[in-house]
Amino acid sequence: MSLTTGTGPLGGEPGDTNYTLDAPPHRLLFEPDPRRLRALVGDRVVLDSMRAHLLHETGLLPVAYVPLEDLDAELLQRTQTSTHCPFKGDASYWSLHVGDRVIEDAVWGYEDPLERAPWLRGFAALDRRRADAWLVEDDPVAGHLRDPYHRVDVHRASRTVTVTASGEVVARSTRPMLVFETSLAPRAYLPRADVRPGVLAPSATRTVCPYKGEACYWHVEAGAGSLADAAWSYESPLPEAMRAAGHVSFAGDGVEVVLEPAV
Repeated sequence: MSLTTGTGPLGGEPGDTNYTLDAPPHRLLFEPDPRRLRALVGDRVVLDSMRAHLLHETGLLPVAYVPLEDLDAELLQRTQTSTHCPFKGDASYWSLHVGDRVIEDAVWGYEDPLERAPWLRGFAALDRRRADAWLVEDDPVAGHLRDPYHRVDVHRASRTVTVTASGEVVARSTRPMLVFETSLAPRAYLPRADVRPGVLAPSATRTVCPYKGEACYWHVEAGAGSLADAAWSYESPLPEAMRAAGHVSFAGDGVEVVLEPAV
């Protein structure tokens, strides 16, 4: 599990426990992050901090907050924007001015937070989508910053997996890789040799997962038509998912994946 999703202690769906939490339904945890974090706009470093904290908040991805002075003050300009959070208080905003670029309301902070979140005072967050690149130490970030409580495990299995698309069996394997990822159902990845020839047609779609890497997609040709982006693979995955490299997974409308129990 992770902290803020599913049955995690800060999630919205508590599991079976032998304890109860005397806490509000929406919970916050502000936790030091010992890694060096940097954010760039173009080639200009706009944030550089070894004093970041991750704010874990029920149902949300962790957000990195850093001391305001760890943002480049020369680039910040306060705006009139203000938003209210019932759990944290009123947020102030700053725009980033980097060369000819103006990134409106890219940074926010709670200068006078609610009594229940006093530790936010003096910290600010940069919208991860507004920077061109993020680095953790010297490694580029794929997608968003990782949740340290989220993990991916890949296990070789001998259970039979059958994939049906538009009513036709398009793949069957007795040697899948099963990917177990925090708060998600197990996902079967099949060797490409176990997919019927002619079923997979390359797609231009690409997505990035911070835990598995960049996924490339395939249209599935079955029946009388094509199911768009109904299969994907990680050709050069991140280390955690390396055992699934080159394997194919299926999902979407018109697709059924059956993972049979062990015999």
